[in-house]
Amino acid sequence: MFPDTIKKAEKAKEKKSPYGYDIDLEKFIREEAGEHERINKATEVPKKMRDTLLKVGVDPTEKERAGTFIQLDQTGIYSSQASKAVEIMGLNVALEKYNWLKDYMWKVVAPDTDKYTAHTALRESEGNIGGYFIRSKPNSKEIFPLQACMFIGDERVMQTLHNIIIAEENSELHIITGCATGEDVSSALHLGITEFYIKEGAKVTYTMIHNWAEQVEVRPRTGILVGDNATFINNYILTSPVKSIQSYPTAYCTGKNSRVVFQSILGGRKESILDMGSRVILEGKGASAEIVSRAVSKDKSEIYSRGHLAGRVPEVKGHLECHGLVLSDDSMIYAVPELVGSATDLEMSHEAAVGKIAEEEILYLTSRGLTEEEAASMIVRGFLSMDIKGLPPELAEETKRMLDMSLKGM
Repeated sequence: MFPDTIKKAEKAKEKKSPYGYDIDLEKFIREEAGEHERINKATEVPKKMRDTLLKVGVDPTEKERAGTFIQLDQTGIYSSQASKAVEIMGLNVALEKYNWLKDYMWKVVAPDTDKYTAHTALRESEGNIGGYFIRSKPNSKEIFPLQACMFIGDERVMQTLHNIIIAEENSELHIITGCATGEDVSSALHLGITEFYIKEGAKVTYTMIHNWAEQVEVRPRTGILVGDNATFINNYILTSPVKSIQSYPTAYCTGKNSRVVFQSILGGRKESILDMGSRVILEGKGASAEIVSRAVSKDKSEIYSRGHLAGRVPEVKGHLECHGLVLSDDSMIYAVPELVGSATDLEMSHEAAVGKIAEEEILYLTSRGLTEEEAASMIVRGFLSMDIKGLPPELAEETKRMLDMSLKGM
């Protein structure tokens, strides 16, 4: 790692994030936990873990998958590759294989963003490297998705990882990533750095499903660089309880006619605190962005739904949409839409609405024979079941199945 990166990280070790409450990192094990033996097949993961993988879209049979990566705590226990159009492996393996890869690290996410990026960078400098490397080759089109899982199985683990995804020119790449926790884990911390490089004419869809335990803290940090005529589509699903999550990925549309879509489905349950958002910086002529989120809060959950569009050059377009349903008096949704225009001849708009289930809808469904609880459940699931854009038909159907599975708890 470059000395300048380490120096920046050292200075930011105590730097609090402007979003989400602060976490005492010393409460979590740093060095000795999280070492596991590697496996030869994905189906060799323990049965309890295998069942959880399926819930987050990761299929241990690897049927119709272009490749797989699984990290358990701090160990990359498995990786495989079925397609010649793509590469997938642990970041530590990739750094040994490709000397040029270091030039992509910490370029879209700064190591001194906050204490969470700083601690991840410092661990990395000590040789404790987690996460994966994914690359689609130039002019390739792989319709089957790559799959990756970040799993926490040990108590009080601080899981750190750094993912690098590179879509080369005119390639198409689909990724399903699932993050989850073992049933016996009552407390843990997940710090995940992800950097995307979407080059000219490339397209990437990235579908993420989270299924954490109730006392897990989650702090992902993501940056996306989108080139000329390139497309990045991000689908995010979280409907299970978690202690807290704070995520605000930022996409930089520097290329002309570059396009970004963020779609989020959030279900706040129990005492979860979800501070979620997406930010797009429109800097290339003809660039466009769409941010769409659906949020439902129940029990004593809190949801902060953020969205930020910044148009910095003429002839860019952006739309921000946030809709929320509050299902209990003890829960809360706080919508924060932001539009910033610093050039002429641009189009940006936003739409935000937070409310409750309409009584007439409940009455209509109960008059058709449903109980009030069944009627409310149907309305909520319909509200959250928005179309997932940008996927091949087969993958879109599978994603809808995963979403339906996630919504059962709501």
